[in-house]
Amino acid sequence: MEIRFATEDDAQALLDIYAQYIDSFITFETSLPSLEDFKRRIREFSAFYPYLVSVEDGRITGYAYAHRAFTRDAYRFDAETTIYLDRASQHTGTGEALYTRLLDYLRRMNIVNAYALVTEPNRQSVYFHQKLGFRSFATFEDTGYKNGQWISVVWLVKVLGDKDGAPREIRPLSAVLAEEE
Repeated sequence: MEIRFATEDDAQALLDIYAQYIDSFITFETSLPSLEDFKRRIREFSAFYPYLVSVEDGRITGYAYAHRAFTRDAYRFDAETTIYLDRASQHTGTGEALYTRLLDYLRRMNIVNAYALVTEPNRQSVYFHQKLGFRSFATFEDTGYKNGQWISVVWLVKVLGDKDGAPREIRPLSAVLAEEE
């Protein structure tokens, strides 16, 4: 399996994976975004944060990305993480490989808190995140309404950085990648 950065050229493959979830409670979107909207998301999120895809036998099998969790400046040390896998790639190690790489980049960017928001009931995803060191700290009960039912969201956090004293200023992904060259 190869893990690489997403490009706008990957948008259709990512949209095809996302389409597998659009009718479920796993995403709060109620209609499939357009191809242009997905390209815009890739462009905007990857301008500062990692947006990764997994590729097997030339086919994209999943993606994971991060973006700023909250808008106020004091929250700049927090990132929200997201992952979607082709259903055939679940339970194959793909998700763990994607998230491990994603979290490594976030740590090197000096992100302190990585958040994951998981809809309920989705114990499989909660367990996946806990296995990677996330801990559940809040549940927003009945916060979304989709497909005729109220849906709760579990908030999980993984602390990536030291909280003793002032944090190091965050760096864009481009600065981390420049160090690798």
